[in-house]
Amino acid sequence: MKALGRQILVEYYDCDEDVINDVSQIESILLDATRKSKASIISHNFHKFSPHGVSGTVVIAESHIAIHTWPEYGYAAVDIFTCGETIDPWIIQDHIREYFHSGNVSSMEMKRGLFRVAEGEELLFKPKDAPSFASNS
Repeated sequence: MKALGRQILVEYYDCDEDVINDVSQIESILLDATRKSKASIISHNFHKFSPHGVSGTVVIAESHIAIHTWPEYGYAAVDIFTCGETIDPWIIQDHIREYFHSGNVSSMEMKRGLFRVAEGEELLFKPKDAPSFASNS
């Protein structure tokens, strides 16, 4: 069995409440983490809630990163989904942990899109003639 993608569900506890309540810092941290992993950024959108909390997504050619924060609990939930074999989602997780100053992290990895592939054959992640995406950030 081969998988189209890997999804890491991450829970960051004991985070710096000021960091995870600052939409511009979160945007910067997630974009930097994404670049560090060598993923291709397509778009991103972040929203600050009142009185606290941030949600956002980074759409990458290889899938996405999504975040929701609860600063009042020092907690952030992050979904890192990467397709193909070229991106290491754990690089993203580690970068976020460092910059959120998280004291405790819980992670679970899932394989997505499992298919039986004949011996010696590869699972295609996108058609060979699909256009490539240039990073816009």
